[in-house]
Amino acid sequence: MEAHRRAPRQIVLDFDATDDPLHGEQEGRFFHGYYDSYCYLPLYVTCGRHLLAARLRRSNIDGAVGADVELARIVGRIRASSPRVRILVRGDSGFAREWLMAWCEANGVGYVFGLARNDRLAKEIEWHMARVEAESRRTGQPARRFKDFRYATRASWSRRRRVIGKAEWTQGEATPRFIVTSLNRTEIKGRALYEKVYCARGDMENRIKECQIDMFADRTSANIMQANQLRLWLSSMAYVLLCALRRIGLQHAHFANASCGSIRLALLKIGTVVTTSVRRVKIAMASGCPYQLAFREAHARLQAAAR
Repeated sequence: MEAHRRAPRQIVLDFDATDDPLHGEQEGRFFHGYYDSYCYLPLYVTCGRHLLAARLRRSNIDGAVGADVELARIVGRIRASSPRVRILVRGDSGFAREWLMAWCEANGVGYVFGLARNDRLAKEIEWHMARVEAESRRTGQPARRFKDFRYATRASWSRRRRVIGKAEWTQGEATPRFIVTSLNRTEIKGRALYEKVYCARGDMENRIKECQIDMFADRTSANIMQANQLRLWLSSMAYVLLCALRRIGLQHAHFANASCGSIRLALLKIGTVVTTSVRRVKIAMASGCPYQLAFREAHARLQAAAR
């Protein structure tokens, strides 16, 4: 919230789980069939480029386990700062769980989740699939249509909910997709909800890559799980600090949209001569350093922000 000059009208929280491959006998080590490896299954929560949660979990669980706890904590902190801000939660089909959707509905939090395909859902867009297939074969181009309808599972859901089905034919194949949402039709149409809101969650993959590749969040080689959670938090805090550097110190520089890895290699992992005296620490970099102006500007902006 402090990153905004004024409270935004809406905050979008992205939830996702990913694999953290293990190569030893760490506590909580299990084989995950989807990732085809022994791994942890950390839960990440982001808001744009901001990392809000990184929770280490065993991999023998449902991917949504613990999401309600993290969501309640984050929503509570946001509303304590800005009670009127609207909150929307996004996630793939692994988070379309009754207990999570019911919590959102009970607490005034909007959501849009992917929904795993089944025979009943496929039948809902059967006519649309036939139309897009015919159109694609006629034009030689991909074709898509959307259907907005009400749906409920036979046993697991407590109510009927709004579902948008995407019927698409591309590269000679059918690619149907479904999402479930608490947003009503007067707020946003089905096509816009899928294409502009739900699909935008894919950018979260870049945040996870920055954490695990650039900030080494996958270095969970300690024997016990608590120590590995601490390692994950330290890497996450390093990511948060670099995001703050990018947002405050590099907003008008070449690195305003750079990844954390690029910033680390260009501005932090450089050779300098450090001279320490009683009153100051002097850092002298090579005169040929290509990013010295960006380094100097970032230093000045951080000093100004600290005043």
